[in-house]
Amino acid sequence: MAVRRSEREPSASSKSSNAEPGTILAPPLPPGRFVQLDDRGTVLVRDFGGKPGAPTVVLLHGWTATADLNWFRCYKALGEHYRVIAFDHRGHGTGIRSKKTFRLEDCADDVVDVTAALGIDRFVAVGYSMGGPIAQLLWRRHPDNVTGLVLCATAATFSGRREERLGRMGITGLAAVARITPEQAKVWLTDQFFLQRKSKKWEPWAIREASRHDWRMVLEAGKAISGFSSTKWIGSIDVPVANVITMRDNVVSVARQAALYDLIPDAEPFRVDGAHDACVANAERFVPALLRAIASVEARA
Repeated sequence: MAVRRSEREPSASSKSSNAEPGTILAPPLPPGRFVQLDDRGTVLVRDFGGKPGAPTVVLLHGWTATADLNWFRCYKALGEHYRVIAFDHRGHGTGIRSKKTFRLEDCADDVVDVTAALGIDRFVAVGYSMGGPIAQLLWRRHPDNVTGLVLCATAATFSGRREERLGRMGITGLAAVARITPEQAKVWLTDQFFLQRKSKKWEPWAIREASRHDWRMVLEAGKAISGFSSTKWIGSIDVPVANVITMRDNVVSVARQAALYDLIPDAEPFRVDGAHDACVANAERFVPALLRAIASVEARA
């Protein structure tokens, strides 16, 4: 594995507000560096923030999102306190491309290999939606690397009630149509999950982010999420856990989020008045709750 420090993606903050017409404006983003995983290719990683010796947090994004789409309104505040690592999961955005079937377990292994290449061996895993199962699998597969978990807008299992299954089928069906009419699908996904009621000026950027997906892998990721369950083993977790619960969530129900919290001994809840896109649409409430949740985990670790 290698880190190519000399190759950095330009920070979006360097783009002038006086950009020429037609230029896609992006929010301020931390610089990226390229990490070479010997058998999988190159991964673009956000690695920023934190004073020497600061704890490391690894941000794990949700399904159909990218690291930047999921976390762009959280980066600045997190970087003031922690070393922050974030990258796109397999098939999403600039994430690893593979002919293998998408597995959440492989995403968890990718996290450990990327952090090892950066010289990091211990970290708090912060998982949002799909990132929640990846975080849980990180602890199960690599317990020596995980000092704590922060589980946001996520669950221990995602299959069950008929209406939830139908909702996922609708999203999956639209993603499949994206192979034929990609722009319509990407606009719909963007409007549904990333930019509801907030920051419409970033919509073209969000659509561009979604246009980078490998839709075959994204579809397989949806299937993997539907088949995930940690209910039989998450109760044995032996690191501190905080649950950030989105109280008006229409994608991962509050009941499912609460059930995950109930399964984990000594977990601490942090409630946010927001829907599944609270990390973007209600960042003024979500970010302080996230900071408190990470601090709680760090204090108990």
